Amino acid sequence: MAQDGEHNARGISIGLTAVIVAVTEEDPRVLVARRMTHDLATPAQQGLLPLAFDTPETLPFGPFEPEHHRTLELGLRQWVTEQTGVAMRYVEQLYTFANQNRDPRELTGGPRVVSIAYLALTQETPLAGTGEAQWRSWYSFLPWEDWREGRPALIDKVIRPALTRWIDAAPDARSARNRMERTAIAFGPVAGTGHFDLLRCLDRYELLYSAGLVKEAIRDAAITATAAGREAPETPEEQREAARALGTPMALDNRRILASALGRLRGKIDYRPVVFDLLPPEFTLFRLQKVVEALSGIELHKQNFRRTVTAGDLVEPTGQIEASGRGRPAETYRFRRDVMQEKHDVGIPLPLPKIGG
Repeated sequence: MAQDGEHNARGISIGLTAVIVAVTEEDPRVLVARRMTHDLATPAQQGLLPLAFDTPETLPFGPFEPEHHRTLELGLRQWVTEQTGVAMRYVEQLYTFANQNRDPRELTGGPRVVSIAYLALTQETPLAGTGEAQWRSWYSFLPWEDWREGRPALIDKVIRPALTRWIDAAPDARSARNRMERTAIAFGPVAGTGHFDLLRCLDRYELLYSAGLVKEAIRDAAITATAAGREAPETPEEQREAARALGTPMALDNRRILASALGRLRGKIDYRPVVFDLLPPEFTLFRLQKVVEALSGIELHKQNFRRTVTAGDLVEPTGQIEASGRGRPAETYRFRRDVMQEKHDVGIPLPLPKIGG
């Protein structure tokens, strides 16, 4: 039994992953790295010949090394600083990702990689480090989540038709019902009524992955077949076209981690003052609204938003005026930190966009 325990211990590696978010010029951004050489780095990230459909683009990450890292968070901070040059402030643990074969090297005898993901909010800063890091638009990875200009056209042009084909191809009636239910939960009923649930970001990504509509699903199917000694399955051209339209792929299951982070962050807007971590100490109400819109993915009514913020005692005027060059000079405000002692829920409630757009 002791030998089995030792074998199991050797078969697990712990990874530390950071979702680092900023909002710059109304664009929600996430920090992405491309190059690394640690033991968990993929062949593409090491600069070796990549697998089909593989990409080096990843959230900053590295292995937990007990002999060097006193805590998980300190290990995470070391990897982030080394790869990006960013010194994170407050971070919170997001989720632990441990699905079988999430790192495909497990299929050929590699360890199960258990990744502990963290969420950090900051303001965009110049980058350094060894990871060829870049700030990238969040919605370039999850384009169906951006409703700021109304219902994204790709939902009706690409996603709905592809999901309908997937439902029709179900092997039996029970499977078809399950696929229809998942589609209705993630993207709303086919009839186009009701509201779009902003928080179900992970459900939407996992649905698209299950339907084979993101590049990671096509990549993983090919890798799994190859590891089992089979030919990679044929992928219909319409499925490949859908995958090309549905955002930039990431290494391993990093888009799944990213979708989890977006759902968590959107949920916290409603009851925690997280948006103020993305702003300078003094800001205009216009700037505050644009940050909330960037994270939530929806456009907000200007006057209703300002009434909500002021009625909630979230901000206080500084007595200063900012001339931004974008119109009339605007009064600046600061976050009123005393409100956290006065109220249990300190946030900005978000309306739900209608499915019909």
